[in-house]
Amino acid sequence: MKRAFKYRFYPTDAQAAELSRTFGCVRKVYNLALAARTQAWAQQERVNYNQTSAMLTAWKKTEELAYLNEVSCVPLQQALRHLQVAFTHFFAKRAGYPRFKSRKKSRKSAEYTTSAFRFRDGGLTLAKMAEPLAIVWSRPLPEGASPSTVTVSQDAAGRWFVSLLCEDPSVGPLPAAGAAVGVDAGLDHLVTLSTGEKVANPRHERRDRERLAKAQRDLARKAEGDGANRRKARRRVAAVHARIADRRRDHLHKLTTRLVRENQTIVIEDLAVRNMVKNHGLARAISDAAWWELRNMLEYKARWYGREVIAIDRWFPSSKMCSACGTLRDKMPLNVRTWTCDCGTTHDRDVNAAKNILAVGLTASVCGAGVRPQRRTPGGQPATKQKPLQREP
Repeated sequence: MKRAFKYRFYPTDAQAAELSRTFGCVRKVYNLALAARTQAWAQQERVNYNQTSAMLTAWKKTEELAYLNEVSCVPLQQALRHLQVAFTHFFAKRAGYPRFKSRKKSRKSAEYTTSAFRFRDGGLTLAKMAEPLAIVWSRPLPEGASPSTVTVSQDAAGRWFVSLLCEDPSVGPLPAAGAAVGVDAGLDHLVTLSTGEKVANPRHERRDRERLAKAQRDLARKAEGDGANRRKARRRVAAVHARIADRRRDHLHKLTTRLVRENQTIVIEDLAVRNMVKNHGLARAISDAAWWELRNMLEYKARWYGREVIAIDRWFPSSKMCSACGTLRDKMPLNVRTWTCDCGTTHDRDVNAAKNILAVGLTASVCGAGVRPQRRTPGGQPATKQKPLQREP
């Protein structure tokens, strides 16, 4: 399986200037091609990759766009391929209509294929460059790996990264594990497992909130425009955000890797995070917890290692149901962290929810999606008529 290995590097002034020119040309070609395809779309015509490639050749011959010849042609062609993929997703209704790239807001990146770089003796040299990149090899590549694609990028904090796509023989199905675990996401604890384990929420953003506020105040005092001082202040804000994001990503990687290695089946809730962050009282905490990123990591690592991730219905009342007898309570306010069921079982709210999530997930896996455990009325009798499910508070 192919896997991307990302490293930081420190370019020389000449390399930084060359890459900055390449980023600008990639953005320009992408926007020109998108404009041409949009115009054709308005006239009920379709333009494919081959036609935009011919347009690129014509653009290079014009006096206005002759500067496109100064950079490697491969990243420009790759930009057209990326646009083609974006339109493919749009026509398949998997994504919205492609948008133009902004000079200030869009990600700065350029993709090189094998014809535009040389990887030899641990050194990577890109087209139009005389010297190899000064890469910090924080971890080794797979033995005998030969990159098929190299992507160079620069983040908002000004850091440079190179990503090498290689075949990784170490990625493959792990030995079967008989364990299954339910995962309840939260804010007091990042996740609570059906085994009773609670993983603390590091709250990375809160730890750097004072530093971030100071950097943002400094930025707000700078004059509007594109001056050097404002750019420096904006970069300092981006550096704090990058520090927070790096720590959060590192913690999530360690957690998800452990869960995938130890369990054959992982059951989670299908949370609508986009809707949940509309609650302005909890939006910052929910964003800092990064539940969507947690789920995404679990899913792709499960595909790598032959595990299964099951997402249950977000409306399932996991906190209000007794995991021992199935009694369903009418209400369960958020301030209630421990409660005792009529059957005499005392529950920790989050552990009980994780157990219910696991139960309904395993049931759905065996019997089909949407299957839920038998619900009972507070009196202990099976419910004959179910009320419409209400979302948990």
